[in-house]
Parts: sequence; structure tokens; C-alpha cells
Amino acid sequence: MHIVETVLGNIKDEAWKDRLAEAEIDLLELSQWDAQKNRLRKDTRNGQTVAVSLDRDTFLRDGDVLLWDDGENRAVVCNIDLCDVLVVDLSDLRKLPPEQFIERCVQLGHALGNQHWPAVVQDGFVYVPLAVNRLVMNSVMNTHHFADISFRFVPGAEIADKLDPSQARRLFGGTEQPMQGGHSHAHGHTHAGDAASADGAGHGHSHHGDHAHGPESEDEGNRHEHHHHHHGHGHPHRCEEHGGHCGHGHRHHK
Repeated sequence: MHIVETVLGNIKDEAWKDRLAEAEIDLLELSQWDAQKNRLRKDTRNGQTVAVSLDRDTFLRDGDVLLWDDGENRAVVCNIDLCDVLVVDLSDLRKLPPEQFIERCVQLGHALGNQHWPAVVQDGFVYVPLAVNRLVMNSVMNTHHFADISFRFVPGAEIADKLDPSQARRLFGGTEQPMQGGHSHAHGHTHAGDAASADGAGHGHSHHGDHAHGPESEDEGNRHEHHHHHHGHGHPHRCEEHGGHCGHGHRHHK
């Protein structure tokens, strides 16, 4: 068993790029929840057992070099599959009068809190992990029609480097378990065509009216319609079972 108490570097570092160019690399594959732990033990892809024991304020990042054997020209590198992140851009609110600025922020905070979505606020951006299916989150944001607020979805790896350890744990770790609730509280009648036309940049169209939910999967648009209530049937799955992208799988929508 190999014990790792410090990270040697990262494959993005220039020094390690050259060193690893011809090296044999073994991957320690972690879910985004495991990556937020200071202590863990797991086998690499090639079967080496690695015990990680880091300082409290240190956490693993994708591409971290954990072990290096100069003589054998071999390395163990951390591979973390982070879920996508909803990025809410608040920069346009700066042009508003203070009263409207506060109103918009309270409205957004209420909407995110109503969904029970964890969030990190930093430098005029709000980061929210893909807690449920992307189409559902897209529908929720469009339903509220937040004036002067834009949003988009980006890979989690693009956001992880911007965060300090506590922020990363909140965004990607939470309770170290994937969010089991796929319940969405978007109030508004959402047409099937609206969700299907919504894209990753946050563009879409929704109509106010009855309580509704978007389709629970990008690949499955099947919904049971009872009057004007849409219910998704199925079971939530762990993120790592679906390539690390949160929200893939069937969820109950009440």
C-alpha cells in the first residue's frame, strides 16, 4: 500500500508535463464526493492500493500527481470526474439602482433556496452544481425570467480551480453523497417543446400557469400527463454510475 501525505504537483504544471510525457501513468479514479475527503483508501486502475492522508485544508484536484517513481518512470495521477456547474452571471446587475439590485438578488436567492440547491457566490457569479437533470435546471431558471441575470452550464473542472477548499467542498462535496432529491419547484406550465429547445447556454422559453416539471432526462422525453401535472417516474442513481455527471438518471418529480 502506498501512503500519500502530500501532492507532488499537477499534470498542468510545466515541469510535470515534460516529466510525464513519456512516463507510464496509472490513474486513481475518484468521484467528486471522494475527492473532497482528506483521507481515503482506494485502488488505482492498475490495482495499486493508495491511502491518501492530507492536511485538513487540502483536497485533491483533477490531474494531481500522487506518486512518482523516477527510476521506473511511473506515476500515479488523480482523475476526478466533476459534474457540470450552473454559472449564474450577476455582472449586469451593477447597472441597476440599489433597490432593484437588492430585489433581483433576493429573488434569485429565494428561487435557488426553494430548490434546495447548494451554491457558492464569488466575484459576481453564483455557482450551482448540476443537482438534477440539466433540462430541469434550465426550465427552473427560465420559468423565473430573471431580468438582467444570465446563466450557462460549464464543466466542473473549469470552476474547481477558482474555489478555495471550503467552497469546493460545498459545491462538489456537500454531505459527500449525491443529491437524492430530483424534486423541482418550478412554478409554471412548461410545454414539452420548450424544454426540448432549451440549450446549454440557458436559452429557452417557458410559460406561467400550472405547476409543472421538465422531462427528467435529456435522452428520455417520456412523461405521464395527468391534467396539467407532469410526474417523472424512476429512481435516482449515483453520479459515478453515469460518467460523473450529476442528474443523469430517473428521478421522482412531485
